[in-house]
Amino acid sequence: MFRCESILLMTHWVLVVMGQFTRRIIGFGVHAGDVDGVALCRMFSKAISTMDTPKYLGSGQRSVIQYHQWQENLSILDVDEVKSVLYTPRSHPFVERLIGTIRREFLDHTLFWNAVELERKLALFKDHYNHSRTHASLDGNTLAEISGDRVAQPDPLNSYAWEQHCGGLFQLPVAA
Repeated sequence: MFRCESILLMTHWVLVVMGQFTRRIIGFGVHAGDVDGVALCRMFSKAISTMDTPKYLGSGQRSVIQYHQWQENLSILDVDEVKSVLYTPRSHPFVERLIGTIRREFLDHTLFWNAVELERKLALFKDHYNHSRTHASLDGNTLAEISGDRVAQPDPLNSYAWEQHCGGLFQLPVAA
């Protein structure tokens, strides 16, 4: 979970859910203002709405995660919570790296007015990150190609066009 500010300098909290083994972004939950137990449960439900309920959930030591409603929600969903070590970003390195990537490559270059617009823009980034962004550690493949969602088709090198992602923030060559 991380915090960002809108154009109007309103605080928005973003809960990101990432697959442990695939490193894919599962979803985002966004909340404007202070987060309580009910808001955290709503954010989590929104973030995992496109998948089955996970068995394990890695989380930090923040006080917001200590809410009674949140703990009850996890017990009802039968999700085991794995706490990270306090002040040790290496205990969950992949999600920490993902949050840094979201900040550096997207949020630092994007403006938004409210939570609805932020959710829409994060959904565009999720699609770009999972399906179009190549990863050096995966030999230049995308996360979708590795997990079997989409078969990579060789593109002809003599004919290509530019495809825009995230409202023109990213441009990648595609077969024309």
